[in-house]
Amino acid sequence: MATRVFSDEELEGLRSFPAIGKDELIRYFTLAPADEVFLRKFRRSQNVLGAAVQLSALPWLGFVPDDVPAAPPAAVGRLARQMGLTAGDLAGYGEREQTRTDHLKEIAEYLGWKQPKAIEHKELDEFLLARAMEHDSPSLLFRLGCEYLRSAKVIRPGVVVLLEKVASARTAAEQETHARVAHLLTGERARGLDNLLVVDPVLKSSRLHWLGTGPVQASPTSVGGEVEKLLFLRGLDAHTLNLSALPAERRRHLAQIGRRLTAQALERREANRRHPILLTLLAQSAVDVLDSVVQLFDQTLSGSESRARIKLRDELAERAKLSEDRLTLLDEILPVLADAGIPDEAVGTLLRGKIGMSRLIAANAGATVRLPKDHGHLRLLEGSYTYIRQFAPKVLKAVRFKGGTEAQPLIEALEILRELNASGARTVPEAAPTLFVPTRWQGYLDEAAAKGDATAYRHYWELCVLLALRDGLRSGDVYVPGSRRYDNPEAYLFKPAQWEGHRAEFCRLVGKNSDASEALPLVMDELDEALTDLEDTLKSGDGPVRLNDAGELVISPLTAEDIPSEAEELHGELERMLPNVPIASLLVEMDRHTSFLDCFTHAGGKQARSPQLKRNLIACLIGLSTNMGLHGMASSCGIPYDVLAWTAEWYIREDTLREANICLVNYHHQLPMTAMFGSGTLSSSDGQRFPTRGKSITARHLNKYFVSEGISTYTHVSDQHSTFGTKVIVATHREAHYVLDEILGNATDLPITEHATDTHGVTLVNFGLFDLVGKQLSPRTRDLGKITLYRMGAKVEAEEKFPTAGPLLTKKANLDLVADHWDDLLRLAGSLKYGHATASLIVGKLSASSRQNALAAALKEYGAIRRTIYAAKYLSDPAYRRKIARQLNKGESLHALRRQLHYAREGKVTRRQPEQQNEQAWCLTVVTNAVVCWHTEYMGLAVGELRGAGREVDAEVLAHISPARSSAVNFYGSITVDYDRELAQLDEKGHRPLRTVTLDEPGTGL
Repeated sequence: MATRVFSDEELEGLRSFPAIGKDELIRYFTLAPADEVFLRKFRRSQNVLGAAVQLSALPWLGFVPDDVPAAPPAAVGRLARQMGLTAGDLAGYGEREQTRTDHLKEIAEYLGWKQPKAIEHKELDEFLLARAMEHDSPSLLFRLGCEYLRSAKVIRPGVVVLLEKVASARTAAEQETHARVAHLLTGERARGLDNLLVVDPVLKSSRLHWLGTGPVQASPTSVGGEVEKLLFLRGLDAHTLNLSALPAERRRHLAQIGRRLTAQALERREANRRHPILLTLLAQSAVDVLDSVVQLFDQTLSGSESRARIKLRDELAERAKLSEDRLTLLDEILPVLADAGIPDEAVGTLLRGKIGMSRLIAANAGATVRLPKDHGHLRLLEGSYTYIRQFAPKVLKAVRFKGGTEAQPLIEALEILRELNASGARTVPEAAPTLFVPTRWQGYLDEAAAKGDATAYRHYWELCVLLALRDGLRSGDVYVPGSRRYDNPEAYLFKPAQWEGHRAEFCRLVGKNSDASEALPLVMDELDEALTDLEDTLKSGDGPVRLNDAGELVISPLTAEDIPSEAEELHGELERMLPNVPIASLLVEMDRHTSFLDCFTHAGGKQARSPQLKRNLIACLIGLSTNMGLHGMASSCGIPYDVLAWTAEWYIREDTLREANICLVNYHHQLPMTAMFGSGTLSSSDGQRFPTRGKSITARHLNKYFVSEGISTYTHVSDQHSTFGTKVIVATHREAHYVLDEILGNATDLPITEHATDTHGVTLVNFGLFDLVGKQLSPRTRDLGKITLYRMGAKVEAEEKFPTAGPLLTKKANLDLVADHWDDLLRLAGSLKYGHATASLIVGKLSASSRQNALAAALKEYGAIRRTIYAAKYLSDPAYRRKIARQLNKGESLHALRRQLHYAREGKVTRRQPEQQNEQAWCLTVVTNAVVCWHTEYMGLAVGELRGAGREVDAEVLAHISPARSSAVNFYGSITVDYDRELAQLDEKGHRPLRTVTLDEPGTGL
């Protein structure tokens, strides 16, 4: 039945008046003078007030509930006061249904609303079909339908009628989907799609499962496996499939279903439902596998280079050790040679007698050859040539590369290498280009050519080609058509014609002038103002920021922050007042307040939710966040593993976890106590390392953090202690590439305007982009005194204007370069701001770009100016430095809380695929935010109780209290999840009673 979309309780709610907020009360229940005149015609007080409620409810809800007297008392009272009546006058209104419906007809005519007739029903059906092609969720389609009717001023039909229309639209969407791709479903292709579901005797699994199983390590075998998938997909013409007739959201939905359904489940579906899913999966797999091939090529080649670098380090250490003996010998020889009193003919005899022939002969035998410019790195990498040849030719054969004008020598070299591999020839043609070979490696080629060693030349030249290809792919100078991650960088930006339609709005949003001649003088003024403050600071000469006698910048560490002694005492007292609660009970309670579990929707659009679904979701969240896993959680709570695995597969994914997290962050943001911690305008980000067990494509060795291998989770934290962004990244990757992602993708109510990081999050590209998208980057930078500071004019002018600070400005900014590319810089920032491109992808490419990339050079130049402004402000304002340090400390406290939560299996992540790791990281973020929310709420209740008892609690003291604590929450032991029983323990406001403690009662693990 269509009504199974909602429970009986939810259906009743959709037919009734909901709770009303202050804004809605003012907006919809304020009568205009004309409204009052219209309502007076109904004469009797009961009818006047009843008609007033209907007149206000219709624009508010899009319909009028049958039980008009059940309207929110605040709304009835507001209307009654305006009409000079009493709220009691509404009693009994509508007992005669004809009266109520007659009044509604008159009111609808007065407001310009209408009852749905044939034409309105047809238009609604067309609207729902169009939306069903984008979204398959029945509840979402129901809400969209209600919004459409309200905007069209059409009175909403009954709930069941609208739900039946939604069901019809979903069915029609499936038929329309098949119709739009029917021309692609030739007999041969349909058979190929069905064959994906058949178990292959060699693979011992279906081809569909094979395509969906990603590699877990970078190796020649993994590269070969992905190349095999790529060739298989091309054999099915997957790379040529054009599914643009389907909306992007429809394609995403179909692919999501296909990834989760087993081959057997897909086989049971009708062909008209099965084939569109498989087509979408095939097209998406063609792009995903192509990206995977290129990524594995990069990682496997880089792994060889890294091992060569480690060998080089060991060799240089050994060489230095041997050189020590020769240097010691030189210390004994030099005094003899420098002594003019010793005759020349006696020197040799004296040295041989003093030092000994054996030592001299040994030292001479240990003479080392002069190192090449790279100290022998390429020579050591050549030792892995056979290993590299196991995968590189396969990649070059399967993937076609393109590039701009600067990359043409490399593209030509790739074509030559491809031909050499195909023909089996070993000698590199004399005309083969080498312009892309770095100076430090050119000597290898020159030496091999001079010796006539064709084999050595081939090896070194091929290695130079492959390494240049890798670097070109990273920077975007070389790209792969048809790829998502390695496509032409221009494809990620607004096209010039698109930008024309967005420029004015973007500049208004970020407060930038589109004309460089007007924008850059404002930047110059900002720099002058910051440098003036720095000049005043340095002139004092004895502060924490000063110049030493050599004119070098000295930056003393900040003194410890002066935290009121009452803060820890108050924190301890508040903690003792909090009720002790198991983690499962805490999650039930937070769902009672936020309904965050409702954000977990079925990936296939299924809407009926079993009574046990919330219980199962809580168990999954606990199992994944604590690292017990679903098997461990099943043993702990008694819910069968199969039930938890099915729930996690269909309900727990990144998009639902993000939505649940938004609910928690927004709820936390509006709590009264939260405002004590911060305004929500400042945030910070940092990486947290977790060890892994087993191989993973994202895991890396990092001796400082892991015994074996591990990953990093990069989290974004607000000054209110809430985490609004999470991403699993490779632990050895630069964190700076990922700083902007969650800032620009922030969908919470947090009004983030400023962001802090440590040194790892800082690049010139980030400084430039943050300012261009209207945000402020405020890092805590190590060795800030050693960075290059920029001036706008000549050195003499800067030193004349700023006698003390001027000598620190060692480089002149290239304003002409910035001005020439100002519009392109804005277009780049606009592409990121409007979600046309992913910030981490663009930042990574721009950071790796060569100096020939004019746009990257202009952005780095602008970033250098912004960094100088930041540095001047940072050095001259101790309060600014302390604010940044305080925010980064909040991030560290949340790291500690996450570490406490993620306790099982020694904290080692066992999930091996990146998507699974990301989902687990988001589960940890959601549960962490739930704990922070719970602590904030109960600390607020405890403060309220203290104040109610006459105690004065200073708001400034509360600012030093952190809700990132876990002493009142139990994560360990056997876990029972009984949703209804937990709800029954809460009072009418959804809270537990605070504990009553004596003043001398000890703390609970502060």
